[in-house]
Amino acid sequence: MVKVEIVQDQDEVNNSPYASHASSRTGSSVSLSSVESELGDESLYQRFAALKDIVPPSTRHSISSKVSSTASFIKKGGKIFGNIVWVVTTSALLVGLPLALSLEDEAKIVAQEKEMLAQQQGAQQVSTLNYTRSAFFLTLCIQMLGGSSLYPQPGSEQQPKGIVPPGF
Repeated sequence: MVKVEIVQDQDEVNNSPYASHASSRTGSSVSLSSVESELGDESLYQRFAALKDIVPPSTRHSISSKVSSTASFIKKGGKIFGNIVWVVTTSALLVGLPLALSLEDEAKIVAQEKEMLAQQQGAQQVSTLNYTRSAFFLTLCIQMLGGSSLYPQPGSEQQPKGIVPPGF
């Protein structure tokens, strides 16, 4: 069996930015500031590029192939969806719009026919009313000229009948 031991030099321990100095508070803040200055020079891209070394090549290849197949699937699906939307909108414009316009014209024609029919019926009612008034006036004039009256003469035997039956 092999035993592995980490041996550190005394100089590395003292120069380490993570070395703790229990006796002083400023020692830890000084070490942290030196670490920040070293990390401050790295860009975000360099940090992500360094992550490449952490992930094994087989896992990177697997992730890369999955991402590329997913992107390809999304691209093909988007193209198919776009074609379907194109066909539907074009069909709606070529078929639906003329149909809607013809239905609107038909509705206007039906409304005009109803309006004309209503005008004809109104004219017939007015002429019928005028005819009825004329006939009534004519009969009234004939009765007055002929000596008969609509109202009974005083002293005549005709008595108006009451609405209420006798005995009440």
